[in-house]
Amino acid sequence: MKRLFYVSCMVMLAACSNAPQKNVKTFVSEGNPIITDNFTADPAPLVHEGTLYLYVGHDEYYEGQDSASGGKEFNITEWLCYSTDDMKTWTDHGSVLKPTDFKWAVGEAWASQVVEKDGKFYYYTTVQAGEPFTGKAVGVAVSDSPTGPFVDAIGAPLVHDKMTDNGVRGWWNDIDPTVLIDGDEAWLCWGNGTCFLAKLKSNMIELDGEIKVVDVPRFVEGPWLHKHNGIYYLTYAGMGEGRENIAYATAESMEGPWTYQGELTGMAENSFTIHPGIAEFNGQWYLFYHNAVLTIDGIQGAIGRRSVCVDKLFYNEDGTMKYVEQTK
Repeated sequence: MKRLFYVSCMVMLAACSNAPQKNVKTFVSEGNPIITDNFTADPAPLVHEGTLYLYVGHDEYYEGQDSASGGKEFNITEWLCYSTDDMKTWTDHGSVLKPTDFKWAVGEAWASQVVEKDGKFYYYTTVQAGEPFTGKAVGVAVSDSPTGPFVDAIGAPLVHDKMTDNGVRGWWNDIDPTVLIDGDEAWLCWGNGTCFLAKLKSNMIELDGEIKVVDVPRFVEGPWLHKHNGIYYLTYAGMGEGRENIAYATAESMEGPWTYQGELTGMAENSFTIHPGIAEFNGQWYLFYHNAVLTIDGIQGAIGRRSVCVDKLFYNEDGTMKYVEQTK
């Protein structure tokens, strides 16, 4: 009850402060990458009332970035939101959430996804947790609007390091949340090196039952859940030949078993990482991902300076997805 009261208060606060956005701009995308004035990564599409909203991490350059390691190659201090009605003209809504919006976090914003339920928008994301928690953690923020403001829904991590087996990635095991709402059920999947899966309670801010491990080949990170024609899809960043590509598995139930179906894409140009985001919009399915081909103000793309792209996604008669060639 305390958590629900906390959420209600935070949502009311967000609604009261939801003033009209300033300096909102539009642009026409001329191909891939979609966004050319910011380095962006980890795309997460949401379709709501005829509009596609695209949430991305803002990759930001800093001196010494190209020689950094251990995760410091990435410098994301905010999440941005863009929207479109036709996949051509986009509206830039600017920053909609920052890791500093979670008082228990100490920085490092990584991949996210936003879902809508009963008029509320839930922002599941990755941040670096501070004491008494450790390592990377999954937080959740909530808003009455797809463009925010979003506020911490719990006041603590939804998932943190002490709740999961450290697995092969240790302190950054709990990253890259994805959520699928399937009828009366909602499922959370996340992980780096280990793919975790758990059911969410109807309030969307508590786990419902045990955390399970999904065993799929070459899983690295970046899972994405979706459903098409009664088939469940778990798409993820898998290890290719020295760099990540996108692979996927299917199941007849979220409980599994999951059947590996192979690679959906090759490796991303100039990028070690790649991250899938899948949505149907205006009757067409799309695969969002990132590469690192963009140059902004003389600063070239790199492992921590990526650029979000999109290509059409098609299905075979047997329910498998057709291989996606990354276009420009």
